[in-house]
Amino acid sequence: MARSSRLDDIPGLPARRAALRLLDAVLRRGEPLELALHGAAQGLAPADRALVHAIAAETLRHLPDLDALIDRATRQPLPGDAKARMVLRIALIQVLALGTAPHAAIATALPLVDGGPRKLVHGVFGTVTRAQPVLPDPPALPQEVVARWGEQWGEAMPEAAARAFGARPPVDVTLRDEGETALWAERLGGTSMAPGHVRLPEGTAIPDLPGFAEGAWWVQDIAASCPARLLGPGEGRVVLDLCAAPGGKTMQLAAAGWRVAAVDQSKKRLERLRENLERTGLSADIVQADLRQWQPGEQADAVLLDAPCSATGIYRRHPDVLHRIGPRQIAELAELQAALLDRAAEWVKPGGVIVYATCSLERAEGETQLAAFIGRRPDFAAVPAGTNELPEGVPPTPQGWVRTLPDTLEGRGGTDGFFVARLIRATTRV
Repeated sequence: MARSSRLDDIPGLPARRAALRLLDAVLRRGEPLELALHGAAQGLAPADRALVHAIAAETLRHLPDLDALIDRATRQPLPGDAKARMVLRIALIQVLALGTAPHAAIATALPLVDGGPRKLVHGVFGTVTRAQPVLPDPPALPQEVVARWGEQWGEAMPEAAARAFGARPPVDVTLRDEGETALWAERLGGTSMAPGHVRLPEGTAIPDLPGFAEGAWWVQDIAASCPARLLGPGEGRVVLDLCAAPGGKTMQLAAAGWRVAAVDQSKKRLERLRENLERTGLSADIVQADLRQWQPGEQADAVLLDAPCSATGIYRRHPDVLHRIGPRQIAELAELQAALLDRAAEWVKPGGVIVYATCSLERAEGETQLAAFIGRRPDFAAVPAGTNELPEGVPPTPQGWVRTLPDTLEGRGGTDGFFVARLIRATTRV
């Protein structure tokens, strides 16, 4: 215990130890990076927490490239889950991506080996850094991801995904009043690709911008704005926004004149939704519930189901999904989505509309899911999305779905990967 306390007196070591815990939580236990951060960095100052997040996120972004450097410097490959490999990843990413001096990186790395092969770690680190390597741009995607996406979408898709992975994602905002699109595009110095949308210049500091404090807009990727766009004006009708938090779609629907019931299981995420509604001056009925048990009091005019999914479509901002998500997780989530779709279908009035969406690049969570649902429920039929309903450069598929891929809006900053489908319920059961 005394030895551990003395080690933690080394400047910067607690943050590196927390980064090691965080990467272990993501890579070994499959926990999402953002959720695992709180536990891994507990007790650290905000600046140290930010460093922990940066080390872990950049390690995950460049994991295949870091491992290639390590493997070229070792006679026998280190096991993928070996502590020595993990410590080397942390030390090298600081030098190669975060600007840390090599002596500082290794000084805070060796104590993390904790009785392991310190000599090996020191030797491999020295061999790699003396060669002064540069990390590839764009970063390499994990081979299993390349294979999976290539099989689903063709060989060009993983290449586009890698290019998108190497670029900083833009910041999109959705406006409370789409009639002021030109005004806010000018005030924010951005460009618009749809009514109610502005894409901001790179590096913009969000809270300092005009309109943020008074709730004139909120941050929302342009692809994530598409599901609510397909429901159009509410005109006082009732919509169930399922899996609603943190509230981007809820606010869109409320701003469009819908009476919104926003349902989500997470108390913490619903607190953010409440804060967002308060800031924007919009209103919705908020319900904390598990959709697998919850039932609405009556059927609604429309339902928006932003279903729990693999989140592989937001890999640019969340590189951990590339390492946490595989065929087993995708299959489990697709099963949950099917169950939620079947429940939500009963909550739509005859003649009403359901919009199904996932921020996923997996067909099992999009195209295949919807085909199976329509097969089960012939009383639902597709209502194709029109080009006038979608942002510039986001065309509907031949089936009328919305599918954004890594090359969507390429050259204009790109967008998240999304699948969106709109269905109408027949007035009589088929």
